[in-house]
Amino acid sequence: MAKKRRPQTKAATPSAVDGPIPVVGAREPCPCGSGRRYKACHGREAAHAVAELVQRPFEGLPGEADWVALRELVPAATVELTLRDGLPEGVPSVTLATVLPMAWPALRRDNGAVLLGLQNDTASGDLSRDLAHTLQRALTAPPGSPVAAERTGTDGPRLQDLLETAAPFEPVVHKGFDFWVENAESATGEVAASLDRANAAAIPTVRLSGVDAAYWCETPEKNHLRWVMTHPEEKLLDALARLHAAGTSSLGEGTRLVGSFRAHGLTVPVWDLPTAVRAEDVEKPAAAFAERLAAALADDAPLTAEERRARGGLTNRQITLN
Repeated sequence: MAKKRRPQTKAATPSAVDGPIPVVGAREPCPCGSGRRYKACHGREAAHAVAELVQRPFEGLPGEADWVALRELVPAATVELTLRDGLPEGVPSVTLATVLPMAWPALRRDNGAVLLGLQNDTASGDLSRDLAHTLQRALTAPPGSPVAAERTGTDGPRLQDLLETAAPFEPVVHKGFDFWVENAESATGEVAASLDRANAAAIPTVRLSGVDAAYWCETPEKNHLRWVMTHPEEKLLDALARLHAAGTSSLGEGTRLVGSFRAHGLTVPVWDLPTAVRAEDVEKPAAAFAERLAAALADDAPLTAEERRARGGLTNRQITLN
């Protein structure tokens, strides 16, 4: 018996709406009112508008390595940002935060201060442009409101255009997320409970003071030092291989250089540390390692067979985060 054929219906066409179409989940109804899923309607158009991937989105900003660390490694940290054109009226400060409540891209406090979230999904291939777009919207958002995700164009300003590149970039690492709310010690009810849950999940992390962009963290089985470096990758791997082959790549007894990963165009060597080794214990060893690394980077001699084996081991254990 032949199957009944469904009556043919004309596909709905997108409705005219005022302003840009909001970004929603791929399977959700498109906000334009067409009746189709977002991915089959305006989401398809947005997917084709993705910008070419920028390998080093923070290049040219002060503290590029710390930008990468706060984006990928550090649970809770803030940095006061300086705008190139100064603060707009009614905005007392702009603060970069690793993450914000509900993964909001940005938040405008009741007093007008702006918090810009760094650890958010990027809509285009240029994280710097996405963050700049969010920052611009946050500066004009009503006080006391979060800033929702929005599709970014491919021709807007980047952070390098909005921030004062001569200003220092000085991260402050926190034990938890009390910076989310003003007067966190007075929080009660669901706000206090949410903070407690978030704080309990934060991995203890400390930024070393004697070298740039090196972060100690504590985990149940062992501790780690993850050090974001701006040296050219091939040159850095050669230098690390020289030190590893010479037995001088560790940070002291019981520590071990275990590999590296790539993040936003930079290389991040990683050391395993015994659980008894705290952040203050690796300050001097890290400074001494920086001197050994500088000498190894200046060595242009071809790698020996042993150094090539060491380099191969480091390369085989390397992963890319993005």
